Amino acid sequence: MDDTPREQQNAEPKTGLPRRTFLKQSMGLLGGGALMSMLPAGLSSAVWAAGSDGLETTKAKLGFIALTDAAPLFVAEELGLFAKHGMTDVEVLKQSSWGTTRDNLLLGAGSGGIDGAHILTPMPYLMAAGKITTNNTPLPMVLLARLNLNGQGISISKEYGDLKLGSDASAFKQAVAAKQAKGQKIAAAMTFPGGTHDLWLRYWMAAGGIEPNKDLPTVVIPPPQMVANMKVGSMDAFCVGEPWNAQLINQGIGYSAVTTGELWANHPEKALSLRADYVDANPNATRAILKAVMEAQMFCEAAENKEKVAEICAKRRWIGAPAKDLLARLQGTFDYGNGRVVENSPHLMRFWSEFASYPFQSHDLWFLTENKRWGYLPKDFDSQALIDTVNREDIWRQAAAELGVPAAQIPQGKSRGIETFFDGKTFDPQNPQAYLDSLALKA
Repeated sequence: MDDTPREQQNAEPKTGLPRRTFLKQSMGLLGGGALMSMLPAGLSSAVWAAGSDGLETTKAKLGFIALTDAAPLFVAEELGLFAKHGMTDVEVLKQSSWGTTRDNLLLGAGSGGIDGAHILTPMPYLMAAGKITTNNTPLPMVLLARLNLNGQGISISKEYGDLKLGSDASAFKQAVAAKQAKGQKIAAAMTFPGGTHDLWLRYWMAAGGIEPNKDLPTVVIPPPQMVANMKVGSMDAFCVGEPWNAQLINQGIGYSAVTTGELWANHPEKALSLRADYVDANPNATRAILKAVMEAQMFCEAAENKEKVAEICAKRRWIGAPAKDLLARLQGTFDYGNGRVVENSPHLMRFWSEFASYPFQSHDLWFLTENKRWGYLPKDFDSQALIDTVNREDIWRQAAAELGVPAAQIPQGKSRGIETFFDGKTFDPQNPQAYLDSLALKA
């Protein structure tokens, strides 16, 4: 596993004071100045509000993939928010792929793995159902929060620059068919079977009449390796999170057809998920982790903090890409690399507004329904029963109450209601089968 070493500030301070006392005093000083001025109004009183004496542990190992939507974990670490809530020994560890994330969650921190992760929303469900685990053995997981909305993209090789592809993928079908007829390989890359990028890519292709796997095979490539693989011609298209779409364009290798927010406005994306055994053994520590991440999400959302967020993400220990490849799309400026530039896009990545952090159960139901659509889950799979076990929106609400989050920023129910997609299809959480029946292409 490509784990990044922790910085020196996490070593035992040479002050003669116990570690927790030292951190409390340090955070108290910082909390009175720079840090508190950067956090949302009304939350400064939450410093140490829950105390640290009630924590079952101060330790947690959290994995992440080098993507902009992991920013809340980076910010929580860099601004000392985990320590602020008493979690003084949280390690935020880089994973090389989503498969590695899964494997290290299966191991658990006690066996050299991790306790939780920044993760593709469907993955905790597929793990809990035993669909992507060793010997199909279920691993109980808990989904605590959504980390972001929007912020992914479908990008195309410059080989197809003349097509100027957008939301309509129909012209792409003939182009890749012609290439294949010449005996050349064709492929579209995503990051994990049944994961969010796989589902966005499949939805876009299917809406354009492209049958995934048949008309355009999909391959799995870790997010940080997408650009390099496109450069050497390993794929014709890919779906991935930022900053890799922007970096592809900045390197002149391809262009963006769509941002995923154009396919489904304010769609759910990554999640914060922990092993259920960690949550069960450490309920107070779990809420402390969640509160730190929620505060980091508020920080990431604020327009005045975008440059700081880009600078943090750009660090080698996190993403290791130029800050300019992160900042523009964080601010809502999208250069698609084909002459199209959109400023103040409504489809920018959201971390807190639009209830971005709250894990709507209706959204998880859509992900499981799409997994049924493409054969990753059986048609008779009881999605709601699994959601009732994995999705712990009740813990999110407890954490929000402890943070003093205003009522207007807390959803009233577990569903966001009927969702509408770019092709006119609708998903009613009350009748997912009707949605499936309306789709022409499926496994």
